[in-house]
Amino acid sequence: MKELFYDFHLHSCLSPCGDDNMTPANIAGMAFVNGLQAIALTDHNTARNCPAFLKHCEAYGLVGLPGMELTTSEEVHVVCLFTRLENALAFDEYVHEQLIKIPNRKEYFGEQIIRDENDEAVGEEPYFLPNATNISFDAVYDLLESYGGFMIPAHLDKTSTSLISNLGFVPPDSKFKCFELHKMENLHRLRKSNPYLDNCVVICDSDAHYLENIHQAEFKLLVEGATPEGIIEALGRGIR
Repeated sequence: MKELFYDFHLHSCLSPCGDDNMTPANIAGMAFVNGLQAIALTDHNTARNCPAFLKHCEAYGLVGLPGMELTTSEEVHVVCLFTRLENALAFDEYVHEQLIKIPNRKEYFGEQIIRDENDEAVGEEPYFLPNATNISFDAVYDLLESYGGFMIPAHLDKTSTSLISNLGFVPPDSKFKCFELHKMENLHRLRKSNPYLDNCVVICDSDAHYLENIHQAEFKLLVEGATPEGIIEALGRGIR
């Protein structure tokens, strides 16, 4: 078994709220400097900066996972992780079809820049990416499984855009096996009021939009293999 220091919720400059310095190369570099060993890129409703991100993770010797932060129709945020880039990009195409399309006003919300493996800008998303999709929360688990993805309800302890803040409770028929907190100190309170969470793995991520907010080497996951597959297996089987 091996312990990996992780941060599985990071935004690049493709998220309008992400700083311009959050390029794929800079994210991987800062994660390396901070002592992390496994990271995921999870831009709002898109995975299109993941190809460049994975290249830079490989260069730094990091285990990189392609991902996305999905916004459901209830405006609940869900971290979606994948072991294979092609699956993440296929899911990206599906989500883009389901996105409620409102033009991005970059003068207010920020640019949404796609970058290549050289960190050069190669495109810009015209629609506001954090907007809601037509995908309901109760459909996410099975939908992600069909694309080879893994579901993690995001920042359950936040007062907006989380499962508990928006729905008011954890549905008892939920299928997810892992959830995310922004601050681990909130774990006891949430588990006390939501018994479903007792049987789930908990992780703590930064949700970083700026380089300085990427986690230091603090939170770790015990895995059998230091691979994307080993990470997903650990997140789904109850190892904390």
